[in-house]
Amino acid sequence: MAASDITPSETKDVRLTARVMVSALATGHVAFHWIIQSFVVVLPEIQQTFGLNGVGVGGILTMRELASGLVTLPGGVLVNLLRKWWGWLLAVCVSASGLGSLLMGVSPVYPLLLVGVAVVAISHSLWHLPASASLSHHFASRRGVMLSFHGVGGSVGDVAGPLITGALLLVMSWRGILSIYAVAPFFMGFMAVWAFKNIGDVKEGEVRSTGLAERVAMTMALLKSPLLWGLTLVRGLRSMALVALVTVLPLYLGNELDLSPFNRGFHIGMLIAVGLVAKPVAGLMSDKLGRKQVLVPGLVWSCIFALLMVAFDDGVTLTITIALLGLFLYPDQPILTAALFDVVGREVATTGLGVVAFASFLMAAASPLIAGVIYETSGFHASLYYIAGLFALAAVVFARLPLSQRVET
Repeated sequence: MAASDITPSETKDVRLTARVMVSALATGHVAFHWIIQSFVVVLPEIQQTFGLNGVGVGGILTMRELASGLVTLPGGVLVNLLRKWWGWLLAVCVSASGLGSLLMGVSPVYPLLLVGVAVVAISHSLWHLPASASLSHHFASRRGVMLSFHGVGGSVGDVAGPLITGALLLVMSWRGILSIYAVAPFFMGFMAVWAFKNIGDVKEGEVRSTGLAERVAMTMALLKSPLLWGLTLVRGLRSMALVALVTVLPLYLGNELDLSPFNRGFHIGMLIAVGLVAKPVAGLMSDKLGRKQVLVPGLVWSCIFALLMVAFDDGVTLTITIALLGLFLYPDQPILTAALFDVVGREVATTGLGVVAFASFLMAAASPLIAGVIYETSGFHASLYYIAGLFALAAVVFARLPLSQRVET
């Protein structure tokens, strides 16, 4: 075990043990993804309420990606400076997700809906910076699997949220559902103050203290690294494919297949459910075998099954294809994050993540609009070719990256 891996015998604070830290972060992660994926399920109802076409629906998800991306670059620099306040930052983030859900639920007009979407997106992006960096630092030799367990929390929300939302749509409006979902994150925020109090603590000498000017200089050095931009491109292409899929799939299930709300929620949830088991397994394998050896086949797998949905676009075969597509659809992100932390120094961990997330979110922001236009003009099958192409390109780029190098700052 690496010297930086924390065990109960090395610290008196139980909150910094693997069991407690990972469980607490994963639980907080549930709230964000519960709201985000539940919102995807009710997109057809939102479309009807506000009289939107496919491009208008894509605009909602574009707002989500833009808000997520714009906050990550400055956020990465500031979060590094505010390490001792990471606990409070995590608590504020999870509480803010409840506020965003409430704004979406009560929104009488489309612009206020977009504000609620932005609040959830910003809080989610900021959450990832200290959460991922703390796990990477405290458990360096198990970074892939620990980040994957954190991702499992998100997957639980991704699965349970759509299923329960689909069931609630039978008896409640989408506004009432999103308003109710605002309650739990507020209470979780109070618990997070205690759970994450010392999460930014480091051993003396492990992370060099730097000021804002030096952080900015390090950020500029990061921006000159071809390896960092290669990782950014892969993450961006993967995000473009994912956000395009969650834009058009609910519309296809609701508008063309005319599935019931619960059945629609079941299919969206199932897309992620397989990843509950696959995510930690893939993370562990990437720690043992290498990031490329796991992620490249995973991206190829996603490409293949996106194409297979063209042929198997209805009935039981569609259900099976969606489930198999989900096998690597979500487990790939923790591996990408681990690959980033493998090649950047601890002093710039959240800065590096902020740079990559900023650029990749901006790339992804255009994808819902592109997917919406393709869906409206050429249909669901054409949008699947677009999605599959993005996965294929991401696989090719990642296979060529020299991950044995380090990003110099």
